[in-house]
Parts: sequence; structure tokens; C-alpha cells
Amino acid sequence: MANKYAFLFPGQGAQAPGMVKDVAESSSAARKVIDDFSSVINVDMAKLLWDTDADTLSRSDNSQIAITVASLAIMAELKQKGIEPSAVMGFSLGEFPALYAAGVLSFEDVAKVVRQRGLIMQAVCEEIAAANEGHAPGMSAIIGLPPEKVKEIASGITDAYAANMNSVKQTVISGTFDALTAAEKAATEAGARRAIRLKVAGPFHSPLMQKAADNFEKVLADVTFNDPKIHLFSNVTGKEVTKGEDAKKAAVLHLTHPVLWTDEEAVLASIIKADGADAWTVLEPGPGKVLTGLWGQTEFGATLASKPVNTAEDIAQL
Repeated sequence: MANKYAFLFPGQGAQAPGMVKDVAESSSAARKVIDDFSSVINVDMAKLLWDTDADTLSRSDNSQIAITVASLAIMAELKQKGIEPSAVMGFSLGEFPALYAAGVLSFEDVAKVVRQRGLIMQAVCEEIAAANEGHAPGMSAIIGLPPEKVKEIASGITDAYAANMNSVKQTVISGTFDALTAAEKAATEAGARRAIRLKVAGPFHSPLMQKAADNFEKVLADVTFNDPKIHLFSNVTGKEVTKGEDAKKAAVLHLTHPVLWTDEEAVLASIIKADGADAWTVLEPGPGKVLTGLWGQTEFGATLASKPVNTAEDIAQL
């Protein structure tokens, strides 16, 4: 049986200065993606990717376009090698390269939409910080507690919300600066192994982002979302998406609703299991290797490992 590929696209926090530079230098297809993306949104993506410090790159208005174009550039070079996905899922922001890979959004639309999404979310995050004496909101990963316990802790703290269901060992909380500080303390006292403040600019996937969702809905009003051509999964429902109109609704709800990543992984695993693990390869095309690590924490990850793909060497080895 011909090999099938599942792509897992990373989200905010995966960014790093210099990412995909070696890929672009060795691949004309990857470099073209970066140049074309720059032209669509009128931002010098090469400069942003390779000549920007980590703090500047972590802003939502920078990290979202940077991570998206990095994932698309890697995907373009994979296509040159005959590697194209039969299933895609993206973590948070990663849903947008997944929407492109599934044929739901055009290249131009995904560039424009992600650009506006980043600008909108950054503006709302700055408003929240201003209302909290300049203390920036954000997200914290709670490691070593069951998701149910983390949800319980968050529910007892004003402006703290369980946002990302990453794995049985890791749940992410969104909130204001003070809410996260209180949640981290409570989680540690409850036995969490670690509480890590993440490199993101806001309290994503929580009700605190409702204004951003309202503004983003206006951006998407005239954007065409086609029905997916391959398996596509939603953070909002944790299930497969088969209609473009459902993907469009989810893109708005996405900003205020938790990421049901473990549910998505289980649905993808069931599809893989039906074919047999030897028929599939799971790849993480984009900066970092967070999703590969999360996949490895699942029961099915032991049977079929995910491989991060973010350097020219990674691509050459496939």
C-alpha cells in the first residue's frame, strides 16, 4: 500500500529566530513561498524570520505570520519530494496551514487571514495588559496533573481558564498575569511537577479573547472556505471537519474555546489504525517539535512515532 502522511502543524510558541533559513537556502520552492507570502501581506518575511529578536518575534502580530509561512515553506519542499498529506491537523494557529493543506483556504487568503488574526489578537492582548497595570496576560503549561484537576484549579480563579488539552500529563491555562500567577501556585501546591509560563502574547482560547473573536469574524465574512479535500480535524470540536462552512465557524470559536488536541489525536489514530500503522507516516512540518512530543505521550504514539521536520537535514532524511 502506498504510504500516507499525516501532518501536525505547530502553533504559537514554536517560533525561533532563524527558523527555516537553511530550508529556504536549499529549496527554491520554500523560498518562493516566503517571497510570495511577503508580497501578499506586504511584510518582509525573510527579515522577520531571520533578523528579528526572540521578544519581537513572540508578539502575536509577528509570530503568527512567521510560524505559518515557515510551515508552508517546509510543506512546499516536501511536495517537491512527492510527500503530500492525506490528513492534517494544526495546534491553535497551526490550523491555518492545515486549512491550506486541506484545500479549504487559498494561499492568498491564508496569508491575509493570518495577518489580520495576529494584528487583532495582539491589540486585544495589549488592551488586557493595560487594564492590568501593564502586566501582560498569557498562558501557563501545568505538567504532572490530570486535566480534570487543572480545570478544577482554573475554575476557582477569576480570569483563569483551562485552554489547551495537550496530553494526559499537560494542560495549559490562559489568563491575566495575576490569574496565571495564582494558578501556577495552586497547581504546584496540588502536586504539579512544573508550571511553565509560555512564550505567547496572550490568554488564547479563553473568554478573555471574545473581542478578538468578534473582530476576526468580520475579517472572515467574505472569505471563501471550501470543503476539505483530505482528512481535517478541528481544535474546537476535537473531531473531523467535512464542510467548509463548519471550518469557518470553528475559526471564530477557536479564539475563545479550548484546544481539544487529545481528542483530535485519538480520531486521527483511529483512521490510521483502520489502515494499519505501517501505511502511515506522521510528520510535524514547522518550527519546533512540541507536537511530536505530545503525540509520543499517547498510547498510539508508541506504535507510530511522529517526526519533526523543520530543517533541510530533516527533509533530506525522509
